Amino acid sequence: MEFVRVASRTDLPSNKMALVKVGDQQILLANVDGTYFAIANKCTHAGGSLVNGTLEGTCVRCPRHGALFDLRTGRNMEPAKLGFLKIKLRDEDSFPVKVEGEDIFVSTERIFEAEW
Repeated sequence: MEFVRVASRTDLPSNKMALVKVGDQQILLANVDGTYFAIANKCTHAGGSLVNGTLEGTCVRCPRHGALFDLRTGRNMEPAKLGFLKIKLRDEDSFPVKVEGEDIFVSTERIFEAEW
């Protein structure tokens, strides 16, 4: 499994998120109490940038329609909401993360690949 250095631990404080790039993939990198997670950055509903969303524990809420994704697995935990409609979504791709010293690496291979 190939890993790419995407950031330093000092670049991403605890309970913050950042947009990183691995190959041609835009990835949301999150630091949750010192544990790092990586999922695809675009919401599976309408392509909202999850890095602009809200970190809620080990989940991120999409800024467009409120869908909630688990950062540990990429699983969709709550549907997108449009008025009274609730729209079930596909899960996000998720990627392995490793830390070596002060460097954060994300794998080029997915742990879970969302079905499209």
